[in-house]
Amino acid sequence: MVSLMDRRPIHVQVGGQRYRVVSSAPEAELTRLAAAVDAKLAELSPRGRSPEAQSIVLAALSLAHDLEQERTRRRVFEVKVRDLLRRILLRIDSALESAPAEEESARSE
Repeated sequence: MVSLMDRRPIHVQVGGQRYRVVSSAPEAELTRLAAAVDAKLAELSPRGRSPEAQSIVLAALSLAHDLEQERTRRRVFEVKVRDLLRRILLRIDSALESAPAEEESARSE
């Protein structure tokens, strides 16, 4: 659990504005995330203008949408992997069950 003592102020820049964020996250991680938000904001805002609140909301919605899509892809991938592993384990179990019977038949010959 993160204590209040572990939190420290970190400055990041988004949309030409500097923000002070109090966090326990590493500064490099927050800087990277702020750069991702800033890049998305730049995609949605006219060049050379300070972003308006609407642009910031659109950037947040766009990033939330991207996150939702990635989570859906991950869930689909996890289902496929589980199914594949289940099928592999069934084949292994089947092979292991048939191996003693084949050995028994070879001994009796």
